[in-house]
Order: sequence, then structure tokens, then C-alpha cells
Amino acid sequence: MIMAAKKAAPVTKTAPAKGKAYKAAGDKVERTKPQCPKCGAGVFMASHADRTSCGKCGYTEFKK
Repeated sequence: MIMAAKKAAPVTKTAPAKGKAYKAAGDKVERTKPQCPKCGAGVFMASHADRTSCGKCGYTEFKK
């Protein structure tokens, strides 16, 4: 009995969510997400239900 090889599922690529981190108003661009105080400008923190955390260094601020 000959068994057929399994086909790999197609890989779908998604665009990064960088567009949600900025808001354009006229000629100015504003950052909407909080930035990490340790890593500096350009490194955004993820917003969770009870905290905000940096994906690069692990810095966490808990919400009250």
C-alpha cells in the first residue's frame, strides 16, 4: 500500500499592526499607544486588561 505525503498548509502573512499605533491629524502624527520608559521612543507597550507591558524588555505597569 502506497501512502500519499501530507501537504503543508499554506502560510498566510499578516501585516504588522503598526498602523494602529499612530494617528494622523493634518500635518502632525500622534502616537496613540504608550511607549516604554526603559527602551525609549519607538518601542510601544501592549495594553492588557490589567496591565501594560513591553514586549522587548518585559517592563510592566499594572493598572489600578
